[in-house]
Amino acid sequence: MNEQEHAQLLEDFLYCLSIKEYYDAHEVLELIWFPRRFEDNDEMKLLKGFINASVSFELERRNRVDASKKVWETYLKYRPLLNKLDSPHINRYHFIAKEIEKINTITHQ
Repeated sequence: MNEQEHAQLLEDFLYCLSIKEYYDAHEVLELIWFPRRFEDNDEMKLLKGFINASVSFELERRNRVDASKKVWETYLKYRPLLNKLDSPHINRYHFIAKEIEKINTITHQ
C-alpha cells in the first residue's frame, strides 16, 4: 500500500467516525493494519488502538458497556505512541486521536 492509499483510508476512517458508523470505521483501518499486524511496529500498534476505539464505540452502542470499557483500554494503551511515532501521517494521527476522544466524551456522558 502506498502513502496516498494509506492517507485515503485514514480519511475514510474519520468519515465513518463522523457519521457514527463505528463498525465500518473499524473495517477501514483493518485494510491497513491486518496485512501488517505481526510487525513489531509502533505505527501498526497505534492503528490497532484506533481500531479498538471504534470497536469500543460500537460495543457501547450495543449496550455492551463492560466489553466497551475493556476494548477502550487497548486504545489507551497505544495512545502514548503518538508522542514517539515517526510517520508521514503523524499530524493526521493526532487529529484522529482528538476526534476519538471527543466521541468518547460524548458517548460516556
